[in-house]
Formats: sequence, structure tokens, C-alpha cells
Amino acid sequence: MRLKTRFNAKAGFADLWDYIREPRPYRWTFLTISILIPLVAIAMLAQESHFRPPDAPKVTFISTFAEGRSDEEIRQTNIENQKRKEAREAELAELREQKVEAYKTLGRATGLDVDEMEREAQIENAREEAAAEARRRELYPAGTTVDDSGE
Repeated sequence: MRLKTRFNAKAGFADLWDYIREPRPYRWTFLTISILIPLVAIAMLAQESHFRPPDAPKVTFISTFAEGRSDEEIRQTNIENQKRKEAREAELAELREQKVEAYKTLGRATGLDVDEMEREAQIENAREEAAAEARRRELYPAGTTVDDSGE
């Protein structure tokens, strides 16, 4: 069987024309709506939007160091910074020690055995350090060096 005989556009248009010519109420309204719905959908989908790419950021470099510093000046700055860092660390260690003493005083006032608690904490800290050392040895076998400073 041929496609031409199965799908005849001429017969389809003739049927449409006959259907339109029949006197029905609101036929032109329904025909207009049925044509407008797909046209509006196609028009909405066919709209093209062009978005402009964002402007490149303007970077301003701020340098607190003087241009052309010598190696000796850089070295001196690093030494001063290291001294400030060590002073801050010492101050933090002192504050931590004061905090521990305050908690010990509070513990003694409430009837706790703070000496036993301190011994348990030291044992726990030693255990954690040993586990960390074992992990370090596992990750870095003998013959390799590890810098503990995190650098």
C-alpha cells in the first residue's frame, strides 16, 4: 500500500473546510483560540535572550612592604614577626594555665579530686601523642623527614 493513498492532504483540507462551513455557534471563536494557543506557545519558546557576560573584576593590589627591600631587611622583618608570634603564644599559654588553675580551684571548692583528674588527663594526652606518633611513623616510614611546624 502506498503512502500517497493512505495520507491524502487534499481530503483532509476538504474535511476541514466542510467542518468550518457548518453553521455552529462560536465556530470562529473556537477556531481562533485553537490557532492562537500553539502560536503563542511557539512565540514564547522561540524568544531568544542574550545575557552579557559579567565585567572582569578590577583587582587592586595592596602592598604594605616597600618596593625594592633588601634581603637583610626582609630577614629582619621575619625575625621581628617571629618574636611577636612567640610572645603571643607565650601569652596564650599563660592564659591557658590560669584557666586550668581556675578550674582546679572550682573543682576543689565543689569537692572534686582534681589531682586524680589531672593524672587521667595526662595519661590521655600521652596516649593521644603516642597514637599521633604511630600514625606519623605509619605515614612517613624511616628515612623520610617530617617538619612538625606544618610548613
